[in-house]
Amino acid sequence: MVKISSAAFADTKPHYGILDGLRGVAALTVVCFHIFEAFATSHIDQRINHGYLAVDFFFILSGFVMGYAYDDRWKTMSVKEFLKRRFIRLHPMVVLGAVIGAVMFYTQGCPVWDVSRISVMMLLIATLLSAALIPATPGTEVRGVGEMYPLNGPSWSLFFEYIGNILYAFFIHKLPTKALTWLVIAAAAGLGVFAIWGPYGDICVGFSMTGDNMLGGSLRLLFAFSAGLLLSRIFKPVKVKGAFWIGGVAIVILSAIPRVGGSEHLWMNGLYDTLCAVVVFPVLVYIGASGKISGRFTNGLCKFLGDISYPLYMVHYPFIYLYYAWVKNNNLTFVDSLPGAIALFAGSVVLAYLSLKFYDEPVRKFLSKKLLNKKS
Repeated sequence: MVKISSAAFADTKPHYGILDGLRGVAALTVVCFHIFEAFATSHIDQRINHGYLAVDFFFILSGFVMGYAYDDRWKTMSVKEFLKRRFIRLHPMVVLGAVIGAVMFYTQGCPVWDVSRISVMMLLIATLLSAALIPATPGTEVRGVGEMYPLNGPSWSLFFEYIGNILYAFFIHKLPTKALTWLVIAAAAGLGVFAIWGPYGDICVGFSMTGDNMLGGSLRLLFAFSAGLLLSRIFKPVKVKGAFWIGGVAIVILSAIPRVGGSEHLWMNGLYDTLCAVVVFPVLVYIGASGKISGRFTNGLCKFLGDISYPLYMVHYPFIYLYYAWVKNNNLTFVDSLPGAIALFAGSVVLAYLSLKFYDEPVRKFLSKKLLNKKS
């Protein structure tokens, strides 16, 4: 357990420090995955090929943390209070990501999308929708590539995170452990069928309002969130040495593994995704929750990575659009663009930290006092 943020609620329980650190590692792999999108023709030839699986890891962590933090509070906490808490925790960064995306929108023109055709009024409407986490439908969004949130693509997972929180508040937390176990098994089977026999051979879905994306995104959330909650209920720590380093290295390796099976055998990659999401990630969460941080360096690293993980996830993507446009407009190779890629990666980390300290934490403290009538 580690010291909690100054912006946390007054009754927040101590965090699992290693899990915070692993969430940060996963967020860093997402940034790397997105950088390489500029050079991929499809998911098949993408570098850091399985970086999208970090979202499944995030969902499992979310379920585990929800169970740990709130399962024993429902006799004294109302659904309304719970939803307020989740809004305070999640939504300030949703708004900031939308605003950054809007401010940068007209700098991101390239042959893949024409930003010049979008009027200021259309952009303003898109900004308000994105800030309110209202998804755009294909053909109506301003970038024209089918994203739910064209100003800040990763907001799609927050859309599903909110759904998971609502399901937990009204339904899932009431399930006895046996029923929750069957829900996890059924969702795992559904996710496996989608991944192995589905149209893509992967679970890199959920970012668009198309049928396949909504189905796949729902299955990713339903399994991972429920599995994390179940894990929190049955969790009994075991002795693990070096849990953070084991988990961190595993996340990096699993994310960087090349596409399995190519375009000829899509099912093979679907099987890989299923094994990672359904088997390996719950094990990594179990290991991370069991381990203890030893040493000042590891403790500080986990604290830093945990602190920046959510801001990093929510502020980096507008700069990915800019990087993508720069690469396409100048026909750059990765080697040509390497200085820009390094600057993007490092700059995203710095921006995430600044966003945390000068925006996210102050706004959360303000909202806590206004909406909860409690000091944070």
